Amino acid sequence: MDRAIIVHENFLRRLAAQDFPAPLSNLSLEDSGLSKDGLAEIFHAQLLSRHLDLIARKLSKAGKGYYTIGSSGHEGNAAIAWAVRPSDMAFLHYRGAPFQIARSRQIPGQTPLWDMLLSFTASSEDPISGGRHKVLGSKALNIPPQTSTIASHLPKAVGAAFSLGLAKRINPEHQQLENDGIILCSFGDASLNHSTAQGAINTACWSAYQNSAVPLVFVCEDNGIGISTKTPRGWVQASMAPRPALEYISCNGLDAIETYAAAREAQRIARARKKPVFLHMSCIRLYGHAGPDVQTAYLCMDEVESQEANDPLLHTARRLVENKVMSPEQILAYYTEIEARVARAAEHVTRRPKLNSSADVSASLIPPGRAMAKTAPIKKTDRENIFGKGDLRAMRQPQHMAKLLNFAMTDLMLAHDEVVMMGEDIGRKGGVYGVTQRLQQRFGPHRMIDTLLDEQSILGLAIGLAQNGFTPIPEIQFLAYLHNAEDQIRGEAATLPFFSNGQFTNPMVMRVAGLGYQRGFGGHFHNDNSLAVLRDIPGLIIACPSNGRDAVLMLREAVRLAREEQRVVAFIEPIARYMTRDLHDDGDGGWMFDYPENGSLAIDEIGIDGAGRDLAIVTYGNGYYLSLQAAKILEEKHNINCTIIDMRWLAPVPETALLGAVKASKSILIVDECRKTGCQGEALHTLFNTQMDTPVSLLASDDCFIATGPAYGATMPSKETIVAAAIKAVKEL
Repeated sequence: MDRAIIVHENFLRRLAAQDFPAPLSNLSLEDSGLSKDGLAEIFHAQLLSRHLDLIARKLSKAGKGYYTIGSSGHEGNAAIAWAVRPSDMAFLHYRGAPFQIARSRQIPGQTPLWDMLLSFTASSEDPISGGRHKVLGSKALNIPPQTSTIASHLPKAVGAAFSLGLAKRINPEHQQLENDGIILCSFGDASLNHSTAQGAINTACWSAYQNSAVPLVFVCEDNGIGISTKTPRGWVQASMAPRPALEYISCNGLDAIETYAAAREAQRIARARKKPVFLHMSCIRLYGHAGPDVQTAYLCMDEVESQEANDPLLHTARRLVENKVMSPEQILAYYTEIEARVARAAEHVTRRPKLNSSADVSASLIPPGRAMAKTAPIKKTDRENIFGKGDLRAMRQPQHMAKLLNFAMTDLMLAHDEVVMMGEDIGRKGGVYGVTQRLQQRFGPHRMIDTLLDEQSILGLAIGLAQNGFTPIPEIQFLAYLHNAEDQIRGEAATLPFFSNGQFTNPMVMRVAGLGYQRGFGGHFHNDNSLAVLRDIPGLIIACPSNGRDAVLMLREAVRLAREEQRVVAFIEPIARYMTRDLHDDGDGGWMFDYPENGSLAIDEIGIDGAGRDLAIVTYGNGYYLSLQAAKILEEKHNINCTIIDMRWLAPVPETALLGAVKASKSILIVDECRKTGCQGEALHTLFNTQMDTPVSLLASDDCFIATGPAYGATMPSKETIVAAAIKAVKEL
């Protein structure tokens, strides 16, 4: 028999007999600080959540609902919601429906029953995701939607908490959170073991240990099992209670009064002391993990029945009766009334409209734009105050990419107070390659943040800051290091507008030093010539400048895209070109450029050099530099005249501009420094072959990692191999 029905019938039978579970705490209602009305409200949230779980199972079995994962057994989190402010942003575990319902009772005009049913049935009228996913979340309730919550939301919760203290100093224009607020983040005991969770908690402790403000309450909803794997008894407390700079508080989530008191104390500490708190709420899991999961497949019947006997609704009912808030008869009437109301609403909601086209589904990929205060031009005196005399002189002379990027970042931080950078070694040291030198000296450690060595935490910090109105520019020290944290972009930053129907955004510009061709500092871990991990993320913008001038203009556009259009931008900087000064001959200064005082490059603007019709070479990054060298040889020694095209923007692909640039050429050669499998050249090859009749060939790197030493470039295109490929392409006409 369905265990959900058994739990339902047990509640009715035991309530009628007043056969309540034994008390779990001696804490009185009065001593807890919770009012009778508050206890009744918590119970309402618990009942509504339970009946929503039941109806979700029925809808799923009938083919009218999708992906049920319930909160039954976790109803204690409703008491946590009652203990914190509705303005405190909450990143919720997928069993947080009681929390969201309880919070909705504190803000007039909310309709949690209708809203959640719309989500269960994937209706396009679902107010949080627009029918794209069954998620908890609400803009009005300060609950950003989480799609998986297998710990991936913890880093951004830490970032959001850190943003509260920073906002007091900077006051970003689009600040979302109250300066005296806290952040709440809930998750399960199984998720606690995920490396992402451990990294986030470590980051919070590491920051608080140094007296940084991190007003955050971690809520571990410990039901003792992750799908079918049990958590060792005592593990959560043993691993969390001794952590430095982390306050540990425990409670039994089956007792609403005890849970409320513990949560009230946790939020008081986080708010007053600005430090992280770990609230360990023990609870149970009823019905199984999700959907058709049957607990008796991996738990013995005695274990299942023991859990069911401790139904949190029975514990709250006992508290209500003991404190003369409601009688058993009133509780029964309330229970059946909510059950009937849920059934009636479900009957109506199944007929509500659904998404039915690709355009409908993808409509929220690109977040809405927002108006920003106009920024006055940077005054000469501002620059003079922030730069040294040597830098001012350097700005009037041609420079390599690293120096020009440094100037651009300085100007952007001068122009926009809400721009904050974070990363490993970017502050005091100025980055591995000196690109951020003296920026911390110019703007202070609160805007140039030296982080701990954890890429997930770096990107989580950026996401959290972005959700509170900042424009973060996180730096990933090397492209290969991004793989430790790619889900923070793929599963979190890029998906938030999609799953919130554009209501929540986390705009940022992620700077990544990458690609290959480093001579003396190499190997595959510092040279990574694959962008495939970024290219297939919907909605992500990818920029890859080939030279210092373009880098300045593109970085300005990237920051504009983040500030005004709320986009997530990956800004890939070719390491090998940071210090490059010459193009063809030693001392020619061909890769040094003047600092452009104004202007930017839009995402559909490509670079074009030459007007030769024999061959169009389409490339980017290091490939543009090498192709220019090859073009000189082709013209002088082989009488082949080329047009060299720099894509600049890799996603979205500037298709119209590229097709226009190559239409007069007799042949097209794509030069891609990334590995052949999954490289940008594959998409370009398809584009040109499907849109025109011109012959197309591709020269890409071998499907191999990069070596250290003399063979550093052996697997990648060179000017010599470009020349050879070009000659072959022209001869085959």
